Amino acid sequence: MRIAYQGTEGAFSEEAALRFHPGAETLGLPTFHQVFEAVRSGRVDRGIVPVENAVAGSINTTYDLLLASDLHVVGEAVLRVRHCLVAPEGTRLEDVREVVSHPQALAQCDGFLAEHGLVAIAAPDTAGAARELAAHPVPGRAAIASERAARRYGLKILRKGIEDFAFNYTRFFVLAREEEPRRQGPYKTSVVFAVRHRPGGLYDAIGAFAEAGVNLTKLESRPRRDRPWSYVFYLDFEGHVEDPGPARALLSLLRRAAFVKVLGSYPAAANGEEKAAAETTGRGGSLPS
Repeated sequence: MRIAYQGTEGAFSEEAALRFHPGAETLGLPTFHQVFEAVRSGRVDRGIVPVENAVAGSINTTYDLLLASDLHVVGEAVLRVRHCLVAPEGTRLEDVREVVSHPQALAQCDGFLAEHGLVAIAAPDTAGAARELAAHPVPGRAAIASERAARRYGLKILRKGIEDFAFNYTRFFVLAREEEPRRQGPYKTSVVFAVRHRPGGLYDAIGAFAEAGVNLTKLESRPRRDRPWSYVFYLDFEGHVEDPGPARALLSLLRRAAFVKVLGSYPAAANGEEKAAAETTGRGGSLPS
């Protein structure tokens, strides 16, 4: 199994890939676009991309690519993200003046940075920031990365767990060219749709799920790329598209919406982190139908 992810060796996305499929061969790529293309072209068997963080919110680039792509979501992984402040050997915390990392990581550690008066510098990914700092040390500069990345690039961990909130979880989608056969266990489904511009359009569209007794777990709007001031809605719900309730709700949605695209039905995260995240944040079943 070959799995592509965005970033370099030691990235949180690589950790999520190996948690989803232990023993897989991983391939780090510079951008999300390249991850999608690697899966589409058959260069790899799967791709894994972050879709949302419990603190910083959704990864908009991923959702835009999902809308434009023919790939299928075949799995999800939920990873507890623990950020570390890392620096070359000999660096002390009091020596650090600036910190480099991915913008999402910087946002998730904003309180720590403010407390210590540190200047944030954006980088393409966390592990890449650690690798660059190890190769080209800058006096007074540290990076935010995983403990795994620190070990990989020989950096000293100055402080562990510097994220602002204990419920710092990131959810990932696993992508494939084809849908996978249904297995045992609970499923989730992700769709994207648009509604007609009229009063009650969204209410009518999602009301079908309440009527069918299907629980919604996520609803978010994004601007359409082909029409200004128009929006699409990303929706996650419990169940598989072949289950009676979800099947009825989707049929109703098809009749009421301007368009509907099913991104995939996939096994709900089975690593225990999703349940812990829901219990910590109180987000489990946050959109009851």
